[in-house]
Amino acid sequence: MKIIVPMAGRGSRLRPHTLTVPKPLVPVAGKPIVQRLVEDLASNFKGELEEIAFIIGDFGTEVERDLMKIAENLGAKGSVYHQNQPLGTAHAILCAEESLSGNLIVAFADTLFKADFKFNTNEDGIIWTQKVEDPSAYGVVKLDDAGYITDFVEKPDTFVSDMAIVGIYYFNDGENLKNELQYLLDNNIKDKGEFQLTNALENMKSKGKKFRPGVIEEWLDCGNKDAVVYSNQRVLEFNKGKELVHKSVKTNNSVIIPPCYIAEGVELHNSIVGPHVSLGENTIISNSLIRNSVIQSDSQVNDAILENSMLGNKATYQGKASNISLGDYSNYK
Repeated sequence: MKIIVPMAGRGSRLRPHTLTVPKPLVPVAGKPIVQRLVEDLASNFKGELEEIAFIIGDFGTEVERDLMKIAENLGAKGSVYHQNQPLGTAHAILCAEESLSGNLIVAFADTLFKADFKFNTNEDGIIWTQKVEDPSAYGVVKLDDAGYITDFVEKPDTFVSDMAIVGIYYFNDGENLKNELQYLLDNNIKDKGEFQLTNALENMKSKGKKFRPGVIEEWLDCGNKDAVVYSNQRVLEFNKGKELVHKSVKTNNSVIIPPCYIAEGVELHNSIVGPHVSLGENTIISNSLIRNSVIQSDSQVNDAILENSMLGNKATYQGKASNISLGDYSNYK
């Protein structure tokens, strides 16, 4: 099995946090989004994980090294491909054409999930979905009476289905997927101005491939600050009862209300932290109350009340009660 991870977008809706790192590397409950995604997929697949291929933009060599390490820690070969232009989902996947063979999962690194990803590898394909209130913002599927997918519709203008495609797909024939993606590009077949994976899926279905829907228990968006803070809350709840506070954490006249993720080297002085707080390495909290927030590494918070907030790396915040989004290296007093 291979995992193909398109992640070339930097995530403009999550600025300022994506000014210094791409969105899939923003941490949620102590781990980058993309790391959580591939670890969850790998843990649900009992066979050999052969390769993880990451499709990225111009993120720099340090990001590439981090991605290779994620793959290596899962016992898989790591590969990096580049998408230099945002030409759509089909184009993004095809950037990894050398890795498109055999059984594979395509997982877009925009969101996190709670789901059982176990499936029958003899199926032609599985498309994971969840019902949504407003399907016009998503690709959606329609089903027949036997439970197979009959139609793929990209961001419908009128209602056809509320079963939204969440961005995780299984294919038992990667070569066939590659050929269908290449056909779209060779013939300049676009939908809403981009090369769309849903068009390739429609072509595969018309040639006899059968796709079943998979079901997502919970779909966690990470598109903006509020969404990341909520996703952090839910992931902490999923891991409630596990040891999430590093043994090196110093607590001076302070209280931690679980669930919280608190990394190595953190110091808490005269503060109450939690519930649903994640603190990165070497962050120092003094004389503060922190709830439902994400604060990354090497940051300082003094004399503050923070809720539903997100602070980047090496940020400093001092002063008042707030709902804030503060990027890396920023100072607020």
